[in-house]
Amino acid sequence: MRSDFDFAPYYRATVGFDRVFDMLDSMASQPSGSGYPPYNIEKTGDDAWRIVMAVAGFAEAELNVTQKEDELLVTGKGQPNRDDRTEYLYRGIGGRDFERRFQLADHVRVTGARLVNGLLSIDLQRELPEEKKARSIRIEAEGAPRTITQQ
Repeated sequence: MRSDFDFAPYYRATVGFDRVFDMLDSMASQPSGSGYPPYNIEKTGDDAWRIVMAVAGFAEAELNVTQKEDELLVTGKGQPNRDDRTEYLYRGIGGRDFERRFQLADHVRVTGARLVNGLLSIDLQRELPEEKKARSIRIEAEGAPRTITQQ
C-alpha cells in the first residue's frame, strides 16, 4: 500500500535534511513485496552495526556483497539446476534469487561478512575522517588565553 505523502512543505522548513526526505520518499515508493530475505540490524558499538540476513539454502559462492559509495547491495543467485530431481510436497524454505539494497550513512563502510548456519552477517563501521572529528580551537585575547571546544 502506497500513501502519496507530499514532503514538499518540509523542504522549505529544514536545512540540510533534503537527503532524509528523498530516502523516505523512495522507501514509500518501493513495492511492499520486498521482504525477502528477512533481516535484522543490530547495534554492536557506538559506531558499529551488523546486518544479519536469513539466507537458508544459499552457498557462499551464490551470495555477493558489494558496497558502492553510500549503498550496500546484497544479492543471491541460486544455481539454476540445484533441485531439479527433487519433488516437493511442501516448500517453505525460500531459495529464490534476491537483491536487497541498504542506504548507508556517510563514512560507514563494510568491515567484514560471514555466512554461518544460513545467516549472512555483514559488519559495518563508521570511520570519521580526522577533519570531521571535534577539535579544540585556541582563542587569542589580550587577557589570559582561553580555549573553546567544538562538539
